[in-house]
Amino acid sequence: MKRPEQAEPKEGTGRRDFLKLAALSAPVAVAATAAGGTAEAATPDLSSDKMQDTAHTRAYFDSARF
Repeated sequence: MKRPEQAEPKEGTGRRDFLKLAALSAPVAVAATAAGGTAEAATPDLSSDKMQDTAHTRAYFDSARF
């Protein structure tokens, strides 16, 4: 019995190629994030007893679905 001929895998579609690309692009993403603009902290209102309305608290409430 003859084996059916197998098609050659396409270039760049294998799991190994994906992992190579991921291993190379992760440090580039970290470097791009680190080289980004400077972050400015908001001045907190210390006279208030309530939680401050900042981007961090809004992101938390959005993720917690409050």
